[in-house]
Formats: sequence, structure tokens, C-alpha cells
Amino acid sequence: MEGKGAGDGAKIAEGGCSEVFVWEDADKIIKLAKPNTDDEAMRREYRNTLAAWECGIPVPRPYEWLQVEGRAGIVFERIHGETLAARFMKQLQQPFVDTSELEGEDIRLTARILHAIHSQSAPTHPLSSQKESFKQNIRYTSHLTSKEKKGVMAALDRLPAKHVLCHGDPNPGNIMVRDDGSSVILDWMNATVGNPEGDLAEYIIMIRYAVLPEDLPSELRKSFTAFREAVIDTFMDEYTRLSGLTYEEVYPWIMPVAARKLSADAISEEEKGQLVSFIQQNL
Repeated sequence: MEGKGAGDGAKIAEGGCSEVFVWEDADKIIKLAKPNTDDEAMRREYRNTLAAWECGIPVPRPYEWLQVEGRAGIVFERIHGETLAARFMKQLQQPFVDTSELEGEDIRLTARILHAIHSQSAPTHPLSSQKESFKQNIRYTSHLTSKEKKGVMAALDRLPAKHVLCHGDPNPGNIMVRDDGSSVILDWMNATVGNPEGDLAEYIIMIRYAVLPEDLPSELRKSFTAFREAVIDTFMDEYTRLSGLTYEEVYPWIMPVAARKLSADAISEEEKGQLVSFIQQNL
């Protein structure tokens, strides 16, 4: 189906793989692929979001997949609210912020949302295998040698396999809190059927290694660096309380998930360098 031009609606967001525009009215948006994202990836996101919607998970309602001016796109329900990442950055930039106050409800909310997702059995719509998806990403990266890739994939093969719905990219920028206080999780392009430990490792890596924007005051970036492990502890404390799954059980997944992230366009070379060092130390 051919749609109207993206220029007909205001651009309201942009990520590593897509741009988001208002669509038709205030209640819909369209997410359009950038050149680094192919049609099949957008079709997969549409199918995955539809599967999550049909499971009753709080996601933006997916209306249709279409083509706009040669670009693949998905029409979604528009969510009015704020991402957890935006809330965090606002708080971090307040004068005289005490970084110990950043630990709290938003971190625990992320753990609760992920536990709700992981409590679902595999949806009736077929989703990719988590381990196979990870292997495909690992093969693609140019940051590891062939020997290192084989070592990481061998470690991945030794890990137990589960069969639950996993989000694949549970970062605070993908969790929105609506104006009414309810939460919604976005961006299901990387959703798979597999192990909750993979999602938890993804979150831990992001907190532990994320490179904060250079325009933040250096003292705040240094202060957050000292606070990273407290965020991880709070997150895992809440997830363990809900599920019984511990950090020790998640830890073996951190290396293969770190290797998988090396193929991502959205993270910096500085962050990728830290991930490569971690992987090499653990092989």
C-alpha cells in the first residue's frame, strides 16, 4: 500500500533505525525506516508488536504496515507521555541533583514490565529464536575476530534454552509513561522467543557501559558512573523479588549479549570498545 508523504505530518522523534511522524490525526503516528533498515525488519517489528498486542501486553496498537515514498513504515497508536529515559535526563540535569535519588521507582517499573512480558508463554504468531538471532548479530559484527566469534557462540550454545516472549531492547527510551500514569513498551523489532536472562543482560549492559551525552556536565557524568551498579542492583532486586531469577543466573548471558550489541548502529564506538574489552577478558 502506498501512503501519503512523510512531510504531511510533523516529525516528533528519531532513532537509530527510524523516524517518527504524526499520521492522519493526533491519535496516530507512522514510524518510517531509515536507509540502514530494510523492509523485512519493519515487517518483523509490525508482526512482533501485533503478537505482543494480542497477548495483552501494553504496547502501542499497530494498525498497518505500508510503504511511503519508497520507505517501509508502520502506523501505530500515538502514545502521549514521556519515556523513562527523558525523565531520567531531566532529573539528571536539575541543579544540585543528588544521584542517589535517581535510584527508585522508574528502575523498578522497568523490572516489573519485563517480568510481565516474560510471564507470557510464546505467542501464536511465530517469532525468531533468541539464540539464533543473537548468533546472526554476532556473525555480522566486524569488532571481533572469527576465533572470538566462535568462542562467544560456543558459550551461548552451552546456556539453557527457555521458550518465553522476550523484548530484545528493554532500554528506558523504549518505555513510556502515559499522561494517565500507565506504562507502554515500544520498539519490538528485536523481539524473540527465548530466555528472560537475555533481556536482563541487555539492560545490565546498557546501564554499565552506556556513554552519556558529552553536553552533560562532566561532574554529573562522573557521578552517574559511580551510581551505575546501584541502578543494576535495584533493577535485579525487583526482578528477583518477582521471579526468583538472580544476577548470578543472568551473568553468563552478559558476554554473548555484549557481542550481539556490537552490530548495533545506535551505540558509539567508545561503548563498543568497552564491550570488546569485556568479551576478550571473559573468553
